[in-house]
Amino acid sequence: MKKLYVILLSFLLVSFIAPAANSNDNPFELVRGVADALFKRITAEQQQIVENPEVLRVVVTEQLAPSINHKYAAAMVLGPYYRVSTEEQREAFYDAFQKYLVATYAGILTLYDDQQVVFEPAYPIDGQKIVVVKTRVLDEGKPDIRIDFKLRKNSKTGEWSAYDMIAEGVSVLDSKRAELQNLIRQQGIESVTHLLLEKAEKPIVKKDLGN
Repeated sequence: MKKLYVILLSFLLVSFIAPAANSNDNPFELVRGVADALFKRITAEQQQIVENPEVLRVVVTEQLAPSINHKYAAAMVLGPYYRVSTEEQREAFYDAFQKYLVATYAGILTLYDDQQVVFEPAYPIDGQKIVVVKTRVLDEGKPDIRIDFKLRKNSKTGEWSAYDMIAEGVSVLDSKRAELQNLIRQQGIESVTHLLLEKAEKPIVKKDLGN
C-alpha cells in the first residue's frame, strides 16, 4: 500500500515542477512557487473538481502543460529509439506523451487532500546544470515520504525545468523509460504513441488508494 501511495504522490508532485513565470531562474524558488500556486488553485476549485474530475484536466492543461518540459523528458524516455525514429514519429510521440502526462497528472491530483509539502533548504548551485531539490510529504497518520526533483538548466535561456523525480529512491523517469522502451521494442514507436493517446483520452476519475 505504501509503495502505491508513494508512486501516486510522485506523479502528483511532479506536476508542481512546471516552470513558473517569474521564478524559473532559480530551481528552488521554482519548485516552491509552482507548488504553492497549484495547491491554491485546486483548493479554490475543489467543489467543481468533486462534482466533475475533468476540471483537473483543464487545470493541468491551462496552468502546467504550457510550461512542462515534456519534450526533453519524452526524448529521454525514447532513449536509443530517438536516433532510429523519424522527426515526424518523434513529434507525434512528444504530443502523445504530453497528453498522457496531462491526463495522468489530472487523475493523480484527485488524490490531493491538503497534504503538506516541506522543502529542504537550498544550497549553492554555482555552475551546476543539474540540481536536485529535496522535499518531504507530510500526511497525518502516515510516514513521511521523501521526494527529490531533478531539474536541468537550459544553457541558452538560463531557465530551469524539471525532467525527473525520485520518490524514496525510485526514479519516475527510469520507470517510464523501462516500461515504454520495452513496448517500443515489441510494438514499435507508432503503436506506443497510439497507446499513449488512448490512455490520455480516458475520462478523469477520482482515484482510490485502495485500488
